[in-house]
Amino acid sequence: MITVSVKWQKEMFKDVEIDTSQPPYVFKCQLYDLTGVPPERQKIMVKGGLLKDDADWSTLGVKEGQKLMMMGTADEIIKAPEKGPVFMEDLPEEEQVVALGHSAGLFNLGNTCYMNSTLQCLHSVPELKSALIKYSHSGKSNDVDQSSHMLAIATRDLFNELDKSVKPVAPMQFWMLLRKKYPQFGQLHNGVFMQQDAEECWTQLLYTLSQSLKTTGSSENPDTVKALFGIELVSRVHCQESGEESSEAESVYSLKCHISQEVNHLHEGLKHGLKSELEKASPSLGRSAIYLKESRIDGLPRYLTIQFVRFFWKRESNQKAKILRKVDYPLELDVYDLCSDDLRGKLEAPRQRLRDEEGKKLGLKASKDGSSSKDNDVKMSNAEGSSNGSGEPSMATSQEDSETQMTGIYDLVAVLTHKGRSADSGHYVGWVKQESGKWIEYDDDSPIAQREEDITKLSGGGDWHMAYICMYKARTIPM
Repeated sequence: MITVSVKWQKEMFKDVEIDTSQPPYVFKCQLYDLTGVPPERQKIMVKGGLLKDDADWSTLGVKEGQKLMMMGTADEIIKAPEKGPVFMEDLPEEEQVVALGHSAGLFNLGNTCYMNSTLQCLHSVPELKSALIKYSHSGKSNDVDQSSHMLAIATRDLFNELDKSVKPVAPMQFWMLLRKKYPQFGQLHNGVFMQQDAEECWTQLLYTLSQSLKTTGSSENPDTVKALFGIELVSRVHCQESGEESSEAESVYSLKCHISQEVNHLHEGLKHGLKSELEKASPSLGRSAIYLKESRIDGLPRYLTIQFVRFFWKRESNQKAKILRKVDYPLELDVYDLCSDDLRGKLEAPRQRLRDEEGKKLGLKASKDGSSSKDNDVKMSNAEGSSNGSGEPSMATSQEDSETQMTGIYDLVAVLTHKGRSADSGHYVGWVKQESGKWIEYDDDSPIAQREEDITKLSGGGDWHMAYICMYKARTIPM
């Protein structure tokens, strides 16, 4: 890491850090944040001519404290005439974001699509953003280490920047702190940062935020992340050989959709994922024995995260190979039959009220349409425009939970896809449903509008983008 000064027009930027292990394009993204000059317009003079995006720093002779000269024109918002029509590009940037209907993209800093797609999906959760806004330096507890605290702050600041910008954002600070907290994301191969597994990034980031945010939450709901994403499971553990049986409870942040030759739909894969075999010591047999573990959902989250278990370790190639099998998933998911008897009993009344309300909205046709599901995973249809959980305003999670009831029915709000044959290569993209109801494909710095009917086509079966993580939002009903 070396520090330089950069002169641009009449301004001098001092103490600009260059990470010489990264390509110059990353340095240009830093200057874009400082000056507003896009990387492709920047002309930076170095030994031998202009600085190229993929140049090798070791051959350029850039020294500590050196003064660099940059030329280039910053992006400017054209001023509208005093009278006449007002075009979107004439509006202040924050108003442009509202008019555009979606937030900004993220620059790829060198195989960071796994991180960008994860961030775009989690950024779509308004309750998480609200909790992060309340999180501040004063909120840090002695229980939280400094690296976790700084990563939570960086997440908050990055989410805020995404909401206010129409131009792509370079997540430099977040990426630096993610690598500091979890060094595996800083692995290099031939001097280039390696592609990483998006699910690992998702899991590690949520774990960090859960540790940071639960120390500053209210006494009513001290663990924000658990309230939003935590799934309570109750399991029966049975040994057929000895007849021993026990029960256990645990909390997880995602359900697994296991993929085999018998699995064609998400629901089937989830049922497989809730059953597992484990080998452990049997007190009655005095040796190891095989136990069957069967789990049921005993507590539902506001946001249900599902991971398609598409990767497995292939010894021959020494890498995570991918299962390409097509597994269909619905826009509306009903998990009632995956719940424990106790939870099913609690869901009955809210589900009946939801049926009645949706029946009133749709009239007589609804009762006919609602009885024949379009997909095995869907037990009820939903009125158009109500896919974001009855359209209730975003509130603090504890307040929302006390005023609404779960129904066991969820609506798809985000999909993280992978294209390629290995988890550590290929390309990750986030597909996110906006508050307006339209879907946006976040391919790094290029947000593109997509049709809803195309979202469920990301189900696999070839080399195209296929769902790796799906996030569903609970459809609730007022108390």
